[in-house]
Amino acid sequence: MAWLNDITHVTFDCYGTLIDWERGILAVTQPLLARHRVNVAPEEILKSYVRHEAELEAQSWSPYREVLRGVMVGMAKDFRFTLQADELAALATSLPDWPPFPDTVAALKQLATRFQLVILSNTDDALFAETQKRLRVQFTTIITAEQVKSYKPGPAHFHEALRRLNVPVTRILHVAQSLYHDHAPAKQLGFCTAWVKRPSLLSGTGLAPETHIEADLVVPDLANLVTRLI
Repeated sequence: MAWLNDITHVTFDCYGTLIDWERGILAVTQPLLARHRVNVAPEEILKSYVRHEAELEAQSWSPYREVLRGVMVGMAKDFRFTLQADELAALATSLPDWPPFPDTVAALKQLATRFQLVILSNTDDALFAETQKRLRVQFTTIITAEQVKSYKPGPAHFHEALRRLNVPVTRILHVAQSLYHDHAPAKQLGFCTAWVKRPSLLSGTGLAPETHIEADLVVPDLANLVTRLI
């Protein structure tokens, strides 16, 4: 893969790629459902989450905190319980506590010695600022849905990355778990992509709608990505 030698910038999705969002989502939703005496499998909780999130993000832009409130409303309908007012913000409030995958921080620190690192995230500035404390590296630039008023798989994040970085697209590698949110729009604009096939409770593409697209590089985790790039 000689093209890897041309890479100078590595752009990352955050939640699902760097942050274990399945673990974070379940840590807040399972106790909440238990309080309402709702007993459903973790897989069903995640399926409900991804369905409602995708539907809300496909509508006109609204802050990610509002998207997460809408996801909670959707879950309450799916599992037939009455959501209390103070529970509406449960997902957004918990997001800063969602943990990085075990290999994330070490991999980012290693990659930062050679590449400029960039975040392309479907979240708000303030929410990501809390997550960034857990990632413990400096990013060249951070592009959020709040800034571009659009959610991936819309192309706005990727257009903005090209504008800010001002380098040929052949020098950028986009790294993400979600084929739907990230690889599809990135490939349409000529980005090379690396698919991080994180383990998931949901078979196939994990916590994202199913999409069929071929990444340029497939790795099981970020530690493996480091060995391919450095």
